[in-house]
Amino acid sequence: MSHHIVEVRDLGFIYPDGTEAIKGISFRITHGESVGIIGCNGAGKSTLLTHLNGYLSASHGEVRVGDVPLSAETAAAIRRSVGIVFQDPDDQLFMPTVAEDVAFGPLNAGLPQAEVELRVASSLARVGMAHVSERPPYRLSAGEKRAVAIATVLSLEPDILVMDEPSSNLDPRARRRLINLLKSFEHTRIIATHDLELVVEVCSRVIVMDGGKVVADGSTLDVLDDEVLMLEHGLERPHILRHSHPH
Repeated sequence: MSHHIVEVRDLGFIYPDGTEAIKGISFRITHGESVGIIGCNGAGKSTLLTHLNGYLSASHGEVRVGDVPLSAETAAAIRRSVGIVFQDPDDQLFMPTVAEDVAFGPLNAGLPQAEVELRVASSLARVGMAHVSERPPYRLSAGEKRAVAIATVLSLEPDILVMDEPSSNLDPRARRRLINLLKSFEHTRIIATHDLELVVEVCSRVIVMDGGKVVADGSTLDVLDDEVLMLEHGLERPHILRHSHPH
């Protein structure tokens, strides 16, 4: 069994107001893959991500991590394997200092203090944020907050990293640091984003969503270079591909 594999089978989800946000999605992501989830606003990307470690429960279908189906009984264990970085870092940073934020998950997992301290130091060093460990999160820049939010997830040593719009609100320098960081990870990575140039650089595979369904799933360059497909689903070929393959 590999905890790095994520499989979604005929997944559907209906919100309490009757909105059908996910409509029979199926895919399999294997060990070490880096997969972009793209689509216009309202396509269902964020709703899909919150199903991958049980924040939302499917109306039908299932999510499996490795050989384990996600359920109320398995959610706690799966959340240790699948770490989610939310779109807004402030949703993850709420303690008085950065170090306390990064320590929060391991402490709540019952790890001994010495192990927690090692994980805090290692995770902050991994994202280049060791120098802000004693700073309050509200004094961080947007890029620093994003990096620390990633560290809070890394401190739990997940097998799979799930990220929702990781480059939003970042200036060009912080965005470049983020891209280089994401490229350096060996985790299985699932990244929902509107930043298609980030997808070109970081993801070898892309899944296109529209109206709660998967409408394309294939190699990043093949899918994103298909101008007819992209326009049909409210997207555009990224400029990096226009530059590389001018008409």
